[in-house]
Amino acid sequence: QMSGTARHDREMAINARRSLSKTTDPLEKLRLQCLAKGPSGIKGLGKAFQIADGNKSRTLDFNEFLRGLQNYAVITNQEEAQAVFQIFDKDGNGTIDLDELLVSLRPPMSSARKEVIMQAFQKLDKAKDGVITIADLRGLYNAKYHPKYLNGDWTEDQVFRAFLENFDSPNDKDGKVTIEEFINYYAGVSASIDTDTYFILMMKTTWKL
Repeated sequence: QMSGTARHDREMAINARRSLSKTTDPLEKLRLQCLAKGPSGIKGLGKAFQIADGNKSRTLDFNEFLRGLQNYAVITNQEEAQAVFQIFDKDGNGTIDLDELLVSLRPPMSSARKEVIMQAFQKLDKAKDGVITIADLRGLYNAKYHPKYLNGDWTEDQVFRAFLENFDSPNDKDGKVTIEEFINYYAGVSASIDTDTYFILMMKTTWKL
């Protein structure tokens, strides 16, 4: 199994390098340069950006952005870096949102994967209002087996809130999970799972679909 995984990682890296010579899209180029470093390449870039984000604002100005790219040894050409930066600096205020950048770099998912993620979301969104809340989780997610509930530390609501925080945007924990946040979370999971079959099985088991 391990050698299979290593082979797959190598193939992914080789394919990414091969595609690099063909693309002119600056964002696609950055994604491929990350993937050429292996499956956790995008996560690694996120780390480099966090270090470059000196004031821990989760936003990057152009200098911080460039520093992150250079430290991680991806795009070093200033024009290309500028082109990627401009894609994300939509309001032209000179800073970009780190989380939004990383989400956009995530590899695309097959429609079969998207479909099972949507099924899970729809099952969880009992109120059908496009948001999963604590109320939606009642009766679907059993809090009573949670160790902190069993030892009296947490109420049922606290267990639900902690569960929702897995999916919530890191700087915007509001105890509600939008479809966007749910998909972002599973896109990250999906990137490390080779086959649709295995991904779908995992989702069906987790959410009893």
